[in-house]
Amino acid sequence: MRYTLTSTLAGAAALALAAGAAFGQDSLSGDLKIFLDTSNPAPRATMEQMIAQFQEQHPDLNIETTIIDREAYKTQIRNFLTANAPDVATWYAANRMKPYVEAGLFEDVSDLWAEPEIADNLASTKGAMTIDGKQWGVPYTYYQWGVYYREDIYDELGLEEPKTWDAFKANCQAILDSGRKCFTIGTKFLWTAGGWFDYLNLRTHGYDFHMALANGEIAWTDERVKQTFANWRELIDMGAYIDNHTAYSWQEALPFMVNGEAAAYLMGNFAVAPLREAGLTDEQLDFYQFPAINPDVELAEDAPTDTFHIPANASNKDAARAFLRFVVSPDVQTRINNGENLGQLPVNAQSSVDDDEFLNQGFEMLSSNSPGGVAQFFDRDFPAEMAKVAMEGFQEFMVKPDNLDRILDRLERTRARIYK
Repeated sequence: MRYTLTSTLAGAAALALAAGAAFGQDSLSGDLKIFLDTSNPAPRATMEQMIAQFQEQHPDLNIETTIIDREAYKTQIRNFLTANAPDVATWYAANRMKPYVEAGLFEDVSDLWAEPEIADNLASTKGAMTIDGKQWGVPYTYYQWGVYYREDIYDELGLEEPKTWDAFKANCQAILDSGRKCFTIGTKFLWTAGGWFDYLNLRTHGYDFHMALANGEIAWTDERVKQTFANWRELIDMGAYIDNHTAYSWQEALPFMVNGEAAAYLMGNFAVAPLREAGLTDEQLDFYQFPAINPDVELAEDAPTDTFHIPANASNKDAARAFLRFVVSPDVQTRINNGENLGQLPVNAQSSVDDDEFLNQGFEMLSSNSPGGVAQFFDRDFPAEMAKVAMEGFQEFMVKPDNLDRILDRLERTRARIYK
């Protein structure tokens, strides 16, 4: 489904006043074509309002906005980047943008990342926007992953948020001894197991190793990869996870935590709303950063990131660059990510966050407490086919850990075929 909007949008004047003069009133003219995949109602309205702000600041600029259904956008992007490119297009960070970078379809915007306002305030996401030492877009929103847990159960058992791997396992044993499982999880659709691999690998070997594995530069049979799985097996052998998790989706695994049968969930912040809707209060629910495993490794996080790019074939690159600067500015980042709009986290460290406990915890963690970098999540960082085969292996490993060598051999054969 495609929608085309003219440059005159309702409410533009009021929004422009909110934006203020901080973004500048440089003279921009000509046409600016923007393609968006934000077709759901709230994201669509957010983008329309943001573009209206920019339009009011540049009245001589004719902005044409085209909104395409997200799934259709994924199939159309290569065609429109090649044949009739807009000036700005939404997409995703890291490996998801790599095919278009390698095909020469995205513009190098390293010049923007050299500007202090971007370099200093978006530092946590620079790695996710970098390929071959250059930056190829800017992020506009992301959300945190981490451990959401039943604070009331931890209090009952006298447990504190763990900062180390040993404390993490000790907490788990105490929870198991109380007759509960440490973690709920539903692996029916595979990707949740990818989150566990991400964090165990990032904490065991760090961001650079994890991304080298994602880029096919490290064998799955490497002893260092096996160490990640050895750490994972410690939890599996303890019985940390709920039984029969392959039968549940991530939503179907929520009741185990709501009912107190499991004490925690490694998940993205999108789980908070259904947990609250199911009856958990903020006094019962809390969040902590996945703890360190290797003390020599800086902490990196999973934070899937949505992005804006300038197509290499864009016609009005000056206006497009001005728009990207506008998108990542602190005030705009604050506004588009608030609860009435995207309800996620701003990427600019100078932005502010809604008065929500979990958003504030995530913003603090990602803005200042993730010096090791920001990964995108397993099925975004790894090529699609590699991700599918690997996540099938993760699910199998969680059920039959003795199959590890066979699983890793299969993953290695897949790597050899895919990364030619």
